[in-house]
Amino acid sequence: MAQPLKEQQPEPPPPRRNRVGEVGNDATLAARGAFARAGFSDPTIVLRWLEIAGEQTARLARPIKLSEGASGGVLTLKAEPAAALFLQHDSRALCARINAYLGRVAVARLRFVQGPLAQPAPPLPRLPKAKEPSPADPARRWQGPPDLGQAVLALARQRTRNRPMEGT
Repeated sequence: MAQPLKEQQPEPPPPRRNRVGEVGNDATLAARGAFARAGFSDPTIVLRWLEIAGEQTARLARPIKLSEGASGGVLTLKAEPAAALFLQHDSRALCARINAYLGRVAVARLRFVQGPLAQPAPPLPRLPKAKEPSPADPARRWQGPPDLGQAVLALARQRTRNRPMEGT
């Protein structure tokens, strides 16, 4: 007696190679690798430094490396040359703030490396508020569907925000 033939299911296609992926995935992997090379398994200290240290301390010093030692973690901070001595006197309080923020004892002591800090980029200038287009603007003479007319007026407002209109 012949056995019934089993239905063969098609094999799934092999995964494609050289496929474009999301930029965020690559950026996350690159950032995770950079933080890991500097010893930050949890990048919270670097990313939330302003909140942890306070505005004045964050202006004078920035974390650059975290290393695990026998007596606990050692956080290396790059500090302005004139501020390193001042910050050294405040290191116990700063360690306590870091550990309290993280909710665990991650930093036992601080190490300071003197050097100039890169200043953060100034904020971008705010664009002027959009103005209503003049009565002579061609967008006001739209003779089509009302929804499209509203879109044309919105574009005309953006145009007046970016540059003054010529001839008005």
